[in-house]
Amino acid sequence: MLITVFFPEENKLGQRFIADVVLEMNTRPAGTTDDLNKTVNYAKVYELTKEIMEGEPVQLVETLTEKIAEVMLDKFFVVRAVVVKVTKLNPPIRGHYDSVAVEIRRERVK
Repeated sequence: MLITVFFPEENKLGQRFIADVVLEMNTRPAGTTDDLNKTVNYAKVYELTKEIMEGEPVQLVETLTEKIAEVMLDKFFVVRAVVVKVTKLNPPIRGHYDSVAVEIRRERVK
């Protein structure tokens, strides 16, 4: 996915990111009933993540990661917690790095 962030040259060229989203929830109700209404629609998870990553530019990978986590907890009430990892491929920093990443875990506030 391409998104623009932080360095001026990145705003012109865009950057490639990978998002890993892990949703923590009780899967037993869906697993024992085969009822899609008792779980998360993973196509929707993908669509929402894609919208955020291709949407409004942000300065920090941390901001992008927080936005994804916030939306997952807001949209899917069966989700108790979410782990989001955003990896920035080929970062424009000194040295030889394949990527840099930020990973967070956020829980639903009771």
